Amino acid sequence: MQKLSVVIIAFNEEHNIGRCIDSVAGIADEVLVVDSGSTDATVAICENKGARVIHHAFEGHIEQKNYAASQAANDWVLSLDADEALSPELHQSILHWKNSPPNIGGVPAGGGGTLAYSMNRLTNYCGHWVRHGGWYPDTKLRLFNRTYGTWGGTNPHDKYELADKNAPVGFLKGDILHYSYYTVDEHYRQMKYFADIAAKANIAKGKQANSSNLIINPVAKFIRHYIIKLGFLDGETGYTISRISAWGTYLKYYKMLEMQRGSK
Repeated sequence: MQKLSVVIIAFNEEHNIGRCIDSVAGIADEVLVVDSGSTDATVAICENKGARVIHHAFEGHIEQKNYAASQAANDWVLSLDADEALSPELHQSILHWKNSPPNIGGVPAGGGGTLAYSMNRLTNYCGHWVRHGGWYPDTKLRLFNRTYGTWGGTNPHDKYELADKNAPVGFLKGDILHYSYYTVDEHYRQMKYFADIAAKANIAKGKQANSSNLIINPVAKFIRHYIIKLGFLDGETGYTISRISAWGTYLKYYKMLEMQRGSK
């Protein structure tokens, strides 16, 4: 049987963390929570549920997840965010994987072994499950052998990357249930936060913005999510998500322009 560490990064997640930990009962040989200074009941809830808690200052989503994976007791890691949980079907899929023959994993890249598994993510937005607008299936690679890859991408949009790009990646049935926003105001606040991080990351990479980005990119974002990706099929929720996503895109380029002007 494969030994599995479930690794979660958290900050002030008292409303979500308990559900996340409960959903991995029966498949986790270890639950590790890396907390970046929560001031609510997050740590107490984790400890009461038997999780091992490590305190580590937040340096970025990618950096935090790489640190968390490095602290796991086992090489096989299931990475979850605190506002996520496993669906019953995904729980069963991972349990089946754990009980599969040893040669299903742990084989060096190129040796025929599966080193990572992806799964779909289904998001709950203010009480509504969102199935269009590019929000589903939202496939994520979250179960992996940590010795063969690292977290990469551009903050805040992290993604796990295998060192061997041709290494086989399996797929597990079921969904990660993502409880994203409980109110529309939360969505606005998060988009502001993400826009700031993304703008800084883009500038650091030498990317430039111009005034046309303030019009073209937000409009293109709305059309892509609401029309091309069928966001309108989610009704008012789909419209709200598409509108705020477009606003977040505008804000990102606006912040980039501000930074460019400041550097001059």
